[in-house]
Amino acid sequence: MSGARVLEVVRPGALTTVQDAGRPGHAHLGVPRSGVLDAAAYALANRLVGNPPDAAVLETTLDGVGLRAGSAGAVTVAVTGAPCAVRVAGRPVAWGAPVRVPAGADLEVGRAESGVRSYVAVRGGLAVPPVLGSRSTDLLSGLGPAVPSGGTVLPVGPAGPDPVRGADVLPVPAAPAELVLPLCPGPRADWFEPASLASLWRSAYRVSPASNRIGLRTEAGTPLARARVGELPSEGMVLGAVQVPPDGLPVVFLADHPVTGGYPVVGVVPPGPALDAAAQARPGVPVRFVPSR
Repeated sequence: MSGARVLEVVRPGALTTVQDAGRPGHAHLGVPRSGVLDAAAYALANRLVGNPPDAAVLETTLDGVGLRAGSAGAVTVAVTGAPCAVRVAGRPVAWGAPVRVPAGADLEVGRAESGVRSYVAVRGGLAVPPVLGSRSTDLLSGLGPAVPSGGTVLPVGPAGPDPVRGADVLPVPAAPAELVLPLCPGPRADWFEPASLASLWRSAYRVSPASNRIGLRTEAGTPLARARVGELPSEGMVLGAVQVPPDGLPVVFLADHPVTGGYPVVGVVPPGPALDAAAQARPGVPVRFVPSR
């Protein structure tokens, strides 16, 4: 990579992955969609540095990431998503704004002050090799680039024609104190007792520490009681599907969800701001389901 701009991973953090808009449209081949969890924060990060909307970024988890600009040239980056301290060469710089990182300088993206996931976009995007049209790391299937470790070198693509943006960009909403998820009932709502379904709208669940990129798991709350015994044959699953395992506590499928599943799906959370908020909800945050309008 002599002469090419790169970012070297100095500190990988708890879980940092390369993500883009994902690889939807391949579920019939058994390939999950993957991609970023917080679509609004991702879009903002790319807009800030003048990237195309599908450029690859880094998605961090809780404690950020440490990076070093290669010797071939400076890079322009922006950090969005979960608010955090950002430093270049040890000096504080702006979060949620384009920042220049000189050649050889370190970029430190700190621990999330609220929320869970931060997004680091670099002007030109991360130019790792695409797999099935996407540069996303899928933790469930193993498709895409490996999870970066210390010393991993990430190539940076050429800058496009769009300018770097400034303060005209609206901020991403703060992490939720309560996660309110609109739910479209079905396709397997009839597998549950009517009284239990009615209690779904009143029950106060919490985000479980077992949540990950595959799904947001819930705890506490009232378990959903089945009206039918037995199991379903495996059937297709979509982003936002709310599956109910035998313990009766709903699981909201996120970007790395499997393409099929055998537990009944009580409803689906439509893609949009609610799923973006789910990406930033920490363990213990209250979860409430409401009928989708």
